[in-house]
Amino acid sequence: MYLPLLLILTFTFTGSWVTTPAKGARILAVETIGGKSHWNFMSAILRALVDNGHNVTVFTPFLDGNRENYTEFDTSLGSEKILDGQIEELMNKFGDPIKIIGQMSTMSRMLCNVVYENSKMKEILANPRSDDFDIVIIEPILSDCVSYLGAKLNLPLIYVIPIPTMGIMERYFTGDMSNPAVVSFNLAHFGIPKTFVQRAKNCAYLVYCTAILKFDEFRNRLTEPQEYDLYAPIPPSLIFVNRHFTIEPASPIQSNVVEIGGIHLKAPRKLPKDILEFIEQSPNGVVYFTFGSTVKMASLPEHIKKAFIESLAQIPHRVLIKYEDELEPMPRNVMTKKWLPQRDILVHPKVKLFISHGGISGLYEAIDGGVPVLGFGLFGDQPKNIDNLVNAGMAISMDIWSVTKENFLKNVLELLNNKKYTENAKTASRIFKDRSILPTNSVVYWTEYVLRHKGAPHLKSYALNLSWYQYYLLDLITLILSFIIVVFFVTYKMFKSISTYFSNYSRNNKSKSE
Repeated sequence: MYLPLLLILTFTFTGSWVTTPAKGARILAVETIGGKSHWNFMSAILRALVDNGHNVTVFTPFLDGNRENYTEFDTSLGSEKILDGQIEELMNKFGDPIKIIGQMSTMSRMLCNVVYENSKMKEILANPRSDDFDIVIIEPILSDCVSYLGAKLNLPLIYVIPIPTMGIMERYFTGDMSNPAVVSFNLAHFGIPKTFVQRAKNCAYLVYCTAILKFDEFRNRLTEPQEYDLYAPIPPSLIFVNRHFTIEPASPIQSNVVEIGGIHLKAPRKLPKDILEFIEQSPNGVVYFTFGSTVKMASLPEHIKKAFIESLAQIPHRVLIKYEDELEPMPRNVMTKKWLPQRDILVHPKVKLFISHGGISGLYEAIDGGVPVLGFGLFGDQPKNIDNLVNAGMAISMDIWSVTKENFLKNVLELLNNKKYTENAKTASRIFKDRSILPTNSVVYWTEYVLRHKGAPHLKSYALNLSWYQYYLLDLITLILSFIIVVFFVTYKMFKSISTYFSNYSRNNKSKSE
């Protein structure tokens, strides 16, 4: 009778020893991009690690302040912050996926240079010691230059992807590539390639953007070589992706990809008194309207602002708008603020509609709160994010440049009055919250897993060892096509010889009979 108990105790203590976390790890983290939503995702990951006893040193353009086990270095000098930008300028710069890809290699290398030229980073790279850091966490960009830190310091890499998909970098990061017949390119304007035309566009985007990026990277290495070009790129041990199947359709994922969509969501706090009263004293509920931290809503063309305001003045709901300037004329049912506590607003039960640009962070907050969305996808992954919610039946998508008072008001009223949108939003919320492990716990577990298993090379796909023509089976396809051509050629020659023989035989017989 003691044997089973002994086995249980042995298993318990052995299992406990095997999974002992790598406490007090020294983590070097880098935020490469000056977008607030990017930093919100990265900082949530770092916060989870610091709260679990790890020591983080981070290079970032967004300073939160040093605290215990957390040290920051400012990279905002030379880094382009994307905050409250002019909408037309941002749309011209980032709105066309073909145009933006042509700039991304150069922009990516510029962002790497900002980080690597930081005086403190230079010090770390000039005197790398094995006892300085245990692992590197960095947001990758469209260049191999980000893996330089791992290669130079001989440390395992963890990549942080603040959007739901990796796009053209998936093959470089994981070794594998999602099927373009099923998974949309991250700059496509559709969530799922449902039609033949969309599948064709998806493949065209993928092939063109991959080719352009490879060419630009090759050209930049020749024309402006950097020290990091001397180091062969290394694949990450692990990739944290801001994905959840409420906003990104289910698709195959690799062993070293961990989905932590919504990790930035904090526990709701009490709303400021004036905002709380404005919401709770609304008999019909509230509409919340913002274009996030990237776009300055005051920069919208006057005719579009007029269409928005005149439409919202006609609905029986109150409206909260993040607006940077004074709004004239101000309808009686509208309150504007230069900043609004979005997370805390969207979980309030009286909020009935979220009007958004489609940023992934805000959409997760809307899903968590079970709030329908009227989306104006502006650039990047935003149109695709909105379309995925349209497919989920909790959103309507509109084009910002086609807005009129009539079509905007029609869609607002449809979302407010048709219960199916709210019901679908509540369903998405239940799915979103139904998880076996919290994203913060997942981050801690998998980071410590990589540390415990010395980079966890067993998680990496063998596909990383294959050249591009081997991965796409072009060598095998070439062999098969060559075999088929040879068979056809030999068959053709045989039939031609037989035909010639019988033709000559017939001709000879005919001449003899004459």
